[in-house]
Amino acid sequence: MVSSERLKGIETFVTAADLGSFTAAAVRRNLTTSAISKSVGRLEARLGTKLFARTTRRLVLTEAGAGFYATCTRVLAELADAEAILAADGTEPVGRLRINLPAAFGRMRVMPPLLTFWKQSPGLEPHVVFSDRFVDLIEEGVDIAVRIGSFQQSGEELGFRYLGTEQLILCAAPAYIEQHAGLHSIDDLSPHDCILYGRADGSTTPWRLSASDGRTEYRLMQGRMVLGSAEAQIGVVKDGFGVAQLATWLIKEELESGALVEILPAYRATGLDLHLVWPRSRQLNPKIDAGIRWLGDHLRID
Repeated sequence: MVSSERLKGIETFVTAADLGSFTAAAVRRNLTTSAISKSVGRLEARLGTKLFARTTRRLVLTEAGAGFYATCTRVLAELADAEAILAADGTEPVGRLRINLPAAFGRMRVMPPLLTFWKQSPGLEPHVVFSDRFVDLIEEGVDIAVRIGSFQQSGEELGFRYLGTEQLILCAAPAYIEQHAGLHSIDDLSPHDCILYGRADGSTTPWRLSASDGRTEYRLMQGRMVLGSAEAQIGVVKDGFGVAQLATWLIKEELESGALVEILPAYRATGLDLHLVWPRSRQLNPKIDAGIRWLGDHLRID
């Protein structure tokens, strides 16, 4: 059994870590600075390790302290969720919902349905992170994530739902097409025509092209412009600067309005798979279950 004093020590430690000061933590928790210091001291003694590197200006977490802080914040958040669920009779989606999304897909395709979901679920406290790095849902306490790319289930830890497979097309603005009527093959594109996606290390993403024999060909193109943002690519291509290879989900509205037009359709290629992923052990939590069902119904791509 966990004593209330032990939980108080954890709460005090988290508050001090959040504010970087025993004095500020004392004000927040309506205690004396001495009481905060002694509480953290007892916690360090029980754990047998230093949690803070104390300086004259600010408290700084040690390596052990940072790891313990991550665990404590997750435990406290789960306790708060449990209390909120019981208060709502266990049926309403309430509490903090941590969602991890790929940057461009998240901003452009996930946020609109999420906003509608949150309006219908006022008890939720959304915490959304946009990142293209790999995230360990279990380790980082993420409730739901969208992943683009290959997905391998790790044992029975993760539940997942297939959302579809993206289609990659070559596209350009109508004005550009009018000025370049002689485009019949990928080889007709000069480096001056290509708007490429680039990474921070200076490399560019090769175009994935469907070959005449049905194979997928990866071709590293030379470009007029290299941009590290898919949204920026869309703007540049719409302004008639050249041709880009983009996923159809990314430019759905532009294709429907005619602001962008697919060119060289014979090179259209199958892109990456999309999945909705969550920790299987927590999927019966009302907030996570509601989020999974809502996103699963609204994020499918053609």
